[in-house]
Amino acid sequence: MTVWLNIHSSPRGPLPSIRLSDREPAIPGPRPLRKSEIDVERDVMRSVAVVLGTRPEVIKCAPVIHALRADPRFAPVVLSTGQHRQMLDETLAAFGIRPDVDLGVMAPAQTLSQVTHRALDGLSEHLARHRVEAVLVHGDTATTLAGALAAFHNRIPVVHVEAGLRSGDLRSPFPEEANRRLVAQLADLHLAPTPGNSANLIREGMRESSVVVTGNTVVDALRWAGSQRPAGTVPELADLGRDQRRIVVASAHRRESWRMLPQIGQALRELARRPDVRIVVPLHRNPVVREALLPLIGGVPGVTVVDPLPYLEFCGLMWRSDLILSDSSGAEEEGPALGKPTLVLRDLTERPESIASGAAKLVGRTRDKIVHHVTALLDDPVEHARMAGAVNPYGDGLATGRVVGALAHHFGDGPAVLPFVPGHLAAPEVVAA
Repeated sequence: MTVWLNIHSSPRGPLPSIRLSDREPAIPGPRPLRKSEIDVERDVMRSVAVVLGTRPEVIKCAPVIHALRADPRFAPVVLSTGQHRQMLDETLAAFGIRPDVDLGVMAPAQTLSQVTHRALDGLSEHLARHRVEAVLVHGDTATTLAGALAAFHNRIPVVHVEAGLRSGDLRSPFPEEANRRLVAQLADLHLAPTPGNSANLIREGMRESSVVVTGNTVVDALRWAGSQRPAGTVPELADLGRDQRRIVVASAHRRESWRMLPQIGQALRELARRPDVRIVVPLHRNPVVREALLPLIGGVPGVTVVDPLPYLEFCGLMWRSDLILSDSSGAEEEGPALGKPTLVLRDLTERPESIASGAAKLVGRTRDKIVHHVTALLDDPVEHARMAGAVNPYGDGLATGRVVGALAHHFGDGPAVLPFVPGHLAAPEVVAA
């Protein structure tokens, strides 16, 4: 079945089913080659180390890991830094992935420098002792930077998934903007989610032949999640399906948001006074966030505060929601992909595509602006419908096939992959180099 780029085109029905197994790719895409079609044995398969350590990295890398495991050209090895602990483990389990190596770098109250150093030290030691032909890193975390630098030190090609995002301000978001710029200087293959991300890289001097536009694998993960049934293990949300109120999913955790958390909390208190609104806040585990927000929203009628939700439960919550209010980069992608109007608690974003498409808006972090924009959207059904119907610019659910195809082409093991084009209906067929 061909699916429009906008995967929320059937808001009442389930998303297309995607199996995740060692035998079948995670998402539709180019048909994997059978062993009879290529002259390759297990001991000469290309060893690809997939480095991850945070929940978002697992979500976006999981479809790629399963697809690599299903492809006879590759032997993926999953290296986890453990940068996030509990949220990481829960998400790995949801996708049925067990890391081959877990460095367990997380420690209480450690600094960015400390977590980066520990990750770099552990990854470097592993890469020095094992044959690895490519290291795949994702995004812009401390784990991403450590993985790319460890690979570079060991003269191993770096493949950067979700490459080319730029805010234009080195200190916002911090430290992600700096991390992804640094990784770009080390990467041999840049897998950009959008044409705009590709243009950023080429402007910075990256060889055009080293950049491939794939779409974002977060959409692939969402499509898989839509075919699953959440366990329903969160008692605070047991009545969500019967609640007739408008559901607003709200979250904030970025470092640049910390000083504004009291303003965000006050805005949520004000919005919760509406009898037709229920605000659900999956509260980040960071003590800074909890200490700032809990005194303002804990126990407030109309606000449901829960711990960070397992991935499938969170997808179910977003699917049920009427509006998403967040400073999370994932929300900027997931909201538009699900057809949920998304208000971004930031003044600047490295994901301008959803703003340009009309699926999201930047609303800042002050109490008055937040209350104004949320109220206006809830009270204007025409504007709400316009945002909900905007084209999702981040992917068509076929990014994984392009990632694997681009990796194979980089090694000379397959033809070039046609790039993702927002709004285009074609599947990612391959073309001759």
